[in-house]
Amino acid sequence: MIALLAASPALFIGVCFVLGLIVGSFLNVVIHRVPIMMERRWREEMSEMAQLAHSDHAATLPANPPGKEPFNLIVPRSACPGCKAPITALQNIPILSYVALRGRCASCGIHISVRYPIVEALTGILSAAVAWKLGFAWPAAAGLVLTWFLVALAFIDMDQQLLPDSLTLPLLWLGLLLSLFAPAPGLAPIPVDMRSSIIGAIAGYLCLWSVYHLFRLLTAKEGMGYGDFKLLAALGAWLGWRMLLPTVLIAAAVGAVAGIALLASRGQNRSTPIAFGPFLAAAGWLMLMFGRELVTGYLGLFASG
Repeated sequence: MIALLAASPALFIGVCFVLGLIVGSFLNVVIHRVPIMMERRWREEMSEMAQLAHSDHAATLPANPPGKEPFNLIVPRSACPGCKAPITALQNIPILSYVALRGRCASCGIHISVRYPIVEALTGILSAAVAWKLGFAWPAAAGLVLTWFLVALAFIDMDQQLLPDSLTLPLLWLGLLLSLFAPAPGLAPIPVDMRSSIIGAIAGYLCLWSVYHLFRLLTAKEGMGYGDFKLLAALGAWLGWRMLLPTVLIAAAVGAVAGIALLASRGQNRSTPIAFGPFLAAAGWLMLMFGRELVTGYLGLFASG
């Protein structure tokens, strides 16, 4: 099978597309549940702090309150938000199930958000694009992992204006780890060499950290969250420091245009917060796909002059 995939680029792209659809279905769970898991953890911590403030016997506090059902990415099973009927395996086939059910629950008929097949289709298309760009080699696997993380982070930030540490920090450390196994220069855009990765992670964090504090100093307002710093640091670790400037410029330009259009369409003012994470994620993915050609072409303009 491996030899067949290596010999047939079209088959490899098709397999990655189907794999992306399946992963996209799981990402829907991640996008929905991770913020809820974080909120539950925060509530538990505040409850424990409140109990500790009124008790001198911290050791007597139960680690897991009795009767509390576990909630994570595995359990409970996915169910209809209306009637709570469990979603069967046949009802969970990416895109096809949504079309077959006409976007409604099989039990109660409640409308199912079109966002679910959109995430699945987007993940499948982006995965196929990575396979087409990087070809059958292990950097393609790294590119797929980066793509899936970025999809999840973009939609979570879009919904909650939140970039969870449980996703940004593993992405950062994974990028640094993969730099230990960077191929020879010129063979693949990722992973980059260790020096570029480390400098990229540091510079990525400090870049937006500096902008944040400068903006707060000038306006007494917070322009972005710390999750944006960590996401750019992760992109720097994966793509190297040379890709940071075009990533930020593209994200800022697209974010400004999209923000103006969004505020105008909704009749809101400039004080309405708009998540920057989706634009960073999109720009980072574009740099993964076309960043090397963009930077090389830009530098070539000066070399030819």
